[in-house]
Amino acid sequence: MEETIKIFIYIHAFFGGLGLISGIGSIIMKKGSIPHKRMGKLFSIGMITSSLISIPITFMPNHGNTFLCLIGLFTIYLVISGNQILTFKSKSKLSANAIDKIISGSMMFLSITMILFGIYGLFQGITGNILYLIFGGFGLLLTIKDFIFYKNFKAIKNGWLKNHVGKMLGAFIASVTAFIVAGLGIGSILSWILPSIIGTIYILYWKRKLQ
Repeated sequence: MEETIKIFIYIHAFFGGLGLISGIGSIIMKKGSIPHKRMGKLFSIGMITSSLISIPITFMPNHGNTFLCLIGLFTIYLVISGNQILTFKSKSKLSANAIDKIISGSMMFLSITMILFGIYGLFQGITGNILYLIFGGFGLLLTIKDFIFYKNFKAIKNGWLKNHVGKMLGAFIASVTAFIVAGLGIGSILSWILPSIIGTIYILYWKRKLQ
């Protein structure tokens, strides 16, 4: 069983590394260029595959971790939603479809679950559960913004582009955080939060630039 777990972890690490490297490449490349799009596809493949593999690992003996499972699902949402939002670029798209709403609705449910986990853990005196509240609150905010965007996307200039950049950079932040926590073995609360703080500042910079 342990050998099987190791194989899963190696595959997870390989695709996570692919996502991290291609994510850096995508950020460096000129936005909208062919190299940027190719790097973006590699990033999406790497992050989704790595996150999908991480989910069963979190249920295996001696590797159980509910929080990492939820973060894996959060990352998948960011990548899928970040790519799906590109469909709003088309002038023929008049409203959000069922796929858009299912993606955001599923993440909203997951975010509320994380918040409840966090509240329950804090009442039990588990200080580490504040991470559930932070990431759950962040996810809930994103999904609320999703549904607001779906109602008014025609009136928001470059709205699809701002959302795409924000979601994909968010997924990249997740890959950096995973490298610090899992790759380097630094599991403090600060190591979970600091990449998100720095990344959020960078996302706000890009959104202002697009504005």
